Amino acid sequence: MDPTVSLQLGVDRTSPVPLYFQLSQQLEAAIEHGQLTPGSLLGNEIELAGRLGLSRPTVRQAIQSLVDKGLLVRRRGVGTQVVHSQVKRPLELSSLYDDLEAAGQRPATRVLVNTFAVASTEVAAALGVPEGMEVHHIERLRLAHGEPMAYLCNYLPTGLLDLDSERLESTGLYRLMRAAGITLHSARQTVGARAATPVEGERLGEPEGAPLLTMQRTTFDDTGRAVEFGTHTYRASRYSFEFQLLVRP
Repeated sequence: MDPTVSLQLGVDRTSPVPLYFQLSQQLEAAIEHGQLTPGSLLGNEIELAGRLGLSRPTVRQAIQSLVDKGLLVRRRGVGTQVVHSQVKRPLELSSLYDDLEAAGQRPATRVLVNTFAVASTEVAAALGVPEGMEVHHIERLRLAHGEPMAYLCNYLPTGLLDLDSERLESTGLYRLMRAAGITLHSARQTVGARAATPVEGERLGEPEGAPLLTMQRTTFDDTGRAVEFGTHTYRASRYSFEFQLLVRP
């Protein structure tokens, strides 16, 4: 059965908003709220168009816009299938693992590097340690529903906590830090964007040149000590940051 039948879909023909966009927004909301779950198949475009009193090109345009966003995929011989919802991460001091889990995205982690390294100028400045000092260096690939979502590179002061690879693959870094008695208090964060290099594209399952979101974050505990410096890259097709802006009185 077409899962869209149970949705309260409809368009307002008096609205200046294009009909295809009204429909795509409703379908996107249904995906985000779990009404259209990953793996579910949408019904025939002709039937959907007839049910809503829309033309087939309008419905096709609505669906194609969600294909372009990475929320739907057209599979030959199968049909149009829901892939996943885009993760919208609030700008607050939380871990990607926790945000994915809260969004029902079934997070998983592959630890690719877990070693000690010499602090570069950038890392030393972020952690407040002498340049050349030994620090803990980890690199992880974070997945959701089995698909690459982000590549996480982190540096921590040595002796801060046990960073066993098995534990890192079973939970998030911030959970391990809290379990070790570290009270996370604040962070300094920079968000940017760039085109994927060949290596980054291969890591994240994106073509070379695809847009990536970037984030650098230095996290501090309740004593003001820097406890973690991270440089992360995210698939822009699967991930976005949400801001809440307030008017300054």
